[in-house]
Amino acid sequence: MGGNRRMTRNLAIVAAMTALVACTPTVPLTSTDSGGADIRASGELFKPDGAGPFPAVVVLHGCSGLTVNQQAWAQRLNRWGYVAFVIDSFGPRGVQTVCGTSDVPPSVRARDAFSAATWLRTQPFVDGERIGVIGFSHGGSTVMQTVLEPVARSAEATPFRAAVAYYPGCRRTASPLATDVLILIGDADDWTPAERCAAYVASLAEQLHTAAIKRYPGAYHAFDAQGAARSYLGHTLGFHPTAAEDSFAMTRAFFDARLK
Repeated sequence: MGGNRRMTRNLAIVAAMTALVACTPTVPLTSTDSGGADIRASGELFKPDGAGPFPAVVVLHGCSGLTVNQQAWAQRLNRWGYVAFVIDSFGPRGVQTVCGTSDVPPSVRARDAFSAATWLRTQPFVDGERIGVIGFSHGGSTVMQTVLEPVARSAEATPFRAAVAYYPGCRRTASPLATDVLILIGDADDWTPAERCAAYVASLAEQLHTAAIKRYPGAYHAFDAQGAARSYLGHTLGFHPTAAEDSFAMTRAFFDARLK
């Protein structure tokens, strides 16, 4: 009986979130990739009550595309006083997933993120000087591209004011940062190991912008997303309530310090 009640409640939550997405405007993003081809992506807008102008955050999904977790994050950001713009990088490209493939790489999705920020700056309820970005897994790896000064320059884009990357894939680079970035990752993550991100942060020379990392003991990949522990493509995913709550507080403080 208790399991049935939980299932009914979870289905109601999903239905409510789906209804919210359906009533938000879908925005086609227009830009070009590094080869000059049109970018094919779109976004869903979530706006707090009021006229604004509000700071805004671009939200980037993981390798399996849009999930309820991005909708939950959009609502969370609204409660914190931010416009949230959730990008769908896959649907308009006819792609369902890039897990285990190199289709639609983070370098391409970074241009989606910059294109979204450009659109947000045209909206009267958005403070165009205060736009951040947050991403999860493949979206977190995309965040790690957006914060690099050469990537922003090649896209002819204004850098984000703040960036948060949940369990990204980290690679060392000599490129300077254009944005402060916070990395949140589980120590038990067997898909995007925390040690790589820790080594990346440690390798950065002193510069104008900073990278920080918070590692959560016992937390797996997707520790912020509600759901039972599960295996996917040989990797463990699982919600960790303590790590999730702390990461929410860390993210809010990080954004508030830079976007408000």
